[in-house]
Amino acid sequence: MLVVAATRLELERIEAAESLVCGIGPVEATLATARALEVARPDAVLNVGIAGARALEPGSIVIGSESIYCDLADPSSTIRRVDRLKPDEALLDLAGRALPAAHRRPIATSARVGGGQAYCDVEAMEGFGVLRAAAESGVPALELRAISNRFDDERSAWRVESALASLAEAVATLLGVLGA
Repeated sequence: MLVVAATRLELERIEAAESLVCGIGPVEATLATARALEVARPDAVLNVGIAGARALEPGSIVIGSESIYCDLADPSSTIRRVDRLKPDEALLDLAGRALPAAHRRPIATSARVGGGQAYCDVEAMEGFGVLRAAAESGVPALELRAISNRFDDERSAWRVESALASLAEAVATLLGVLGA
């Protein structure tokens, strides 16, 4: 299992055999994940990190039921594009059983904070990029997030430390179930 996060801070408390700091934003996440998958072929990819939410409490865990690339979303466009991805069904089911208190929600991916609020109740910046690289490589993938803030919170009110603690606990539980 390759555990991918945007920042070292998001991986500090996570013990994984293989991990990758992919950088911030969907482009960096896609590039770094694709490069890593060229070198090593893990059994699966788990994208982890903190996220904002409309109504979920900080510290809540969200399992991504879908990843929506909001920077490309345009309902009126007739041009075909990939702007939605589903996670691997087996990983999604396993995560749901391992983390029964977690919320299953679509997660918006946008290159800017606030860019996904019109599309989903949860937003982050890398999920779609990681899942897209994994899909192109034929590697099962899943996104897992801990809520650090509500959309309308000032950045000074974000609860990053408690979100990181919740994330580490959830990832440890999931990796334990996966035997990774």
